[in-house]
Amino acid sequence: MSRPNMKPLVKELREILDDLDESLLESFQNMHGGYPEATLERFLRARDADVTKASKMLVDCLNWRVNNNIDDVLANPILPKDKFDAIRRTQLIGFCGFCKQGRPVFAVGVGNSTFDQASVDNYVQSHIQINEYRDRILLPESSAKNGRHVKSCVKILDMTGLRLSAFSRLKISTAIATVDDLNYPEKTDTYYIVNAPYVFSACWKAVKPLLQERTRVKVQVLRGNGRDELLQVMDFETLPSFCKTNSGSPQNDSSSDVFSPDHKFHVELYNHIQQNVISSGRDLNSLASEGSLSIRVPSLDEQDQHSETCEFVHAIETVLPSLEAAQDSSEEDQRNRLTTKMSGIRVST
Repeated sequence: MSRPNMKPLVKELREILDDLDESLLESFQNMHGGYPEATLERFLRARDADVTKASKMLVDCLNWRVNNNIDDVLANPILPKDKFDAIRRTQLIGFCGFCKQGRPVFAVGVGNSTFDQASVDNYVQSHIQINEYRDRILLPESSAKNGRHVKSCVKILDMTGLRLSAFSRLKISTAIATVDDLNYPEKTDTYYIVNAPYVFSACWKAVKPLLQERTRVKVQVLRGNGRDELLQVMDFETLPSFCKTNSGSPQNDSSSDVFSPDHKFHVELYNHIQQNVISSGRDLNSLASEGSLSIRVPSLDEQDQHSETCEFVHAIETVLPSLEAAQDSSEEDQRNRLTTKMSGIRVST
């Protein structure tokens, strides 16, 4: 299927945007970072070039940004610092560097994230802060360095530790994925899955044909730690440590661990937020007494909307029961179980 000509669609969407009130237009200016047409095109691609659906998505996103004070989220620290550190240790995500095309590379410890040291909205706020830092700092930095617009990232998902017990934790992942799909569409080019148990890879072969093509082409399940394949798109120094060895997501607080609050990226992010607070003339001590910013968590109806990241998370949920049942079996037994169970797998969207 040929791709539609986006230029007239972008123009039509821009005309709709021009009729919005000033607060929404101001938030759009903060969001597009100097690339309004590319931003409008992202929303169009997310809604299959349907201008009506894309305009609704964009207006909903801008209202969400205004109502939740997203434009100032990088001036609203998660306090106290101990809570920020606890979130980093239980919501495993880190910045590894840039790929050969200049895109930021993020590592996500899917299997070992516990999400058990803070509220759901704290985890959502933390994720949004990373998104906004990516869009306002990392992408412009790479664009300036490469002399062209770098507009998206890649993510390496480490499945080490993935078990059926992770099902409840995936509910938080679904809420976070919904935030991404509704408000940061088309920001991730590829999801590389590494350190996946055999049964996950086998189940994935059955789940993959059920996904939308747009989702399917973005997800790559790599063998083992994926090092050889990943080295085709990034340098060795950019690889997270769990792709350099066979040990999976590290669980210590070394400054070389991209998930650690002591890692350079998380230190710079926290310092950036603190500096924004100081620049605004507010007092950190008074902010600590007020508590963290309250951001509305997506409703269940919103989480059920058809979107690529949520579709991917639902696919993980689908394979978990088979994963748990077969985790102690031999590879041959796993194949036999999967042969009888795969016909019943469906992806919830």
